[in-house]
Amino acid sequence: MTLIEQKRKKKKVKYSKWGYIFIAPFFIIYLVFSLIPLLSTFYNSLFENYRVGLTQVGPTFVGLDNFEALFSNGDLLQYLGNTVIMWVWGFVPQILIALILALLFTNIRLKLKKQQFFKTVIYMPNLIMASAFAMLFFALFSDGGPINQILISSGIIFEPFRFLTKVNASRGLVALMNFLMWFGNTTILLMAGIMGIDQSLFESAEIDGATSTQIFRHITLPLLMPILIYVVITSMIGGIQMFDVPQILTNGGGAPNRSTMTLIMFLNKHLASKNFGMAGAVSVIVFIITAVLSLTVYKMLKNQEKSVKK
Repeated sequence: MTLIEQKRKKKKVKYSKWGYIFIAPFFIIYLVFSLIPLLSTFYNSLFENYRVGLTQVGPTFVGLDNFEALFSNGDLLQYLGNTVIMWVWGFVPQILIALILALLFTNIRLKLKKQQFFKTVIYMPNLIMASAFAMLFFALFSDGGPINQILISSGIIFEPFRFLTKVNASRGLVALMNFLMWFGNTTILLMAGIMGIDQSLFESAEIDGATSTQIFRHITLPLLMPILIYVVITSMIGGIQMFDVPQILTNGGGAPNRSTMTLIMFLNKHLASKNFGMAGAVSVIVFIITAVLSLTVYKMLKNQEKSVKK
C-alpha cells in the first residue's frame, strides 16, 4: 500500500456513527420515560405499600398477593366488562360510519362539493378536550338540561328522563362521546388508506364490469386491511385506557352502581388512596390485557386479510 493510499484511508469518514447519534435521543427518552417506569410498575406490584392516615404501611414484599386480591372480589372483571361494553358501543358505529364517509369522499365519480368543509367539520370534535366534551354532555343530558326540555315540550316524555341514573343510558352517553370525538380521525385515516390505492385497479375493474360491491370487497377492503388493523388496535388500546370521559361525567363514581367504572378509573382510585402496590397490580393487568387483545386482533385481521385476498 502506497503512502497516498494510506493517507486516503485515514481521511475516510465513517458515516455509520451518525446514524447511531441521530437515533440515540429516541432510545434515551424511551428508556427514561417508558421502560424504567414500566419495570418499576412491575416491581411495585409485588409489594404491599399503602398509607393509612399519616401512617405508611410497607413497602413489604408480598409476591402475587395483590393480584390474588384483585381477582378474588370480582371488581376487576366487572370494570373490565364495563370498559369493553362502552368501547364496543362507540367503536362499531365509529368504524362503519368512518368507512362509509371515507368511501364517499374518495369516490371521484360522485364529485362531492365542499369536501374540505365537511372534512373539517367531522374532524373538529377530535380537537375538543375530552373534559370539555364531558362537561357539555353533562349539561345537555342533566335532569333540567336542553335534551329533557325538548323531549318534554315535544310530548315524547312527560317528566325528565334521568340519563345518569340508568345503566344503559349512562354507558350510551360515554359511547356516544367517544364516537363523536374519534370518528373524524378514523375517517381521515381510512381516506388516506383508500387514496393510497392505485386508481388503475379501480378503472380496470370497472372496465371488466365489476359492480361497486365487488370492487369494495375484492380491491378496496383487502388493500385497506393494514390501515383497518392499525385503527382497530389503536382504538382498542384507547378503549382499554378509557378514563377522562366517564370520570368527569360521573364525578369519578362510575354511576349508576359502578356500571360506568372503567379499569383506569379503578386504577386512579388506588393512586388517590396512595395504595401503590394495588395500583401497580392493576397497571400490570391492564398492560397484559392490552397486549393479549392487540395480538389476538392482529392475528385475526391478518388471517382475514389473507382469506379475502384468496
